[in-house]
Amino acid sequence: MACMLCPRRCGANRAAAPGFCGLGEEMLIARIAPHLWEEPPVSGTRGTGAVFFSGCTLRCAYCQNGDISHRNAGRAFTPRALADSLKRLEDLGVESISFITATPFVPRILETLEIYRPPLPLVWNSSGYELPETLKLLDGVIDVYLPDLKHFSARMGKLCAGAPDYFEAASAALREMCRQTGTPVYNENGIMLKGTLVRHLILPGLTGESLKLLTWIRDELPEGTPVSLMRQYVPCNGVSIPGLGRRITEKEYARVRNHMFALNLPGFLQEEASADKCFIPAFNRDESFV
Repeated sequence: MACMLCPRRCGANRAAAPGFCGLGEEMLIARIAPHLWEEPPVSGTRGTGAVFFSGCTLRCAYCQNGDISHRNAGRAFTPRALADSLKRLEDLGVESISFITATPFVPRILETLEIYRPPLPLVWNSSGYELPETLKLLDGVIDVYLPDLKHFSARMGKLCAGAPDYFEAASAALREMCRQTGTPVYNENGIMLKGTLVRHLILPGLTGESLKLLTWIRDELPEGTPVSLMRQYVPCNGVSIPGLGRRITEKEYARVRNHMFALNLPGFLQEEASADKCFIPAFNRDESFV
């Protein structure tokens, strides 16, 4: 079957040969373990059960998970094996289950959840580079969407992520996510049971893009959509794009943060200490899997 799951629409028969993502039909996963460092409504105090899938539909030059997103390090999983892992995560007491960069494996994930669906909020953690048609397959299945909103201009989408259509695709995807989830709903401990929480990573030298993206969120997404403003950028993956070889400055962060405040956007701010490679999880090791 021709793969049309992501905006690349590469049409590959992944049973015979990899698609743009470099993946076949079999799920490749690089980590399954509790993860404590997501946003408070996702991680809470006990962490989210994070399933890091190998491969990605973007080619972000600065990706901190390049070994799994660009080079597809990971281990093969059947739906039955993944279902068993989800049970183990649940037994560890996590607050939610997060499927991370899982778009190439939507059909396999749906098979997995037919075998076993944990009684926890299911989180779709993605780059935002999605097709509404694919997201509709997840309607009523996924409880919480946690998309990135990375780039505004076609120029920066192409230069940084290999996707000049990034904003066009992501803006349509985020509208669909919000349509599905509606107004955010939280439990008594502040864990999001249903909703969409938009992430934006501030990049050095590109605060103008950040301001435009935050304004778009305020103007185009439902009122009350929370935003996570991230300052965790660290040069990774051998990034060679001029200007991206450094962390953001305090002045750059303050400019974007103050714009978020001026727009009255609800959400979360990362601490400066988050810009450290020590927060990058270990992938594809024995201890990476519950």
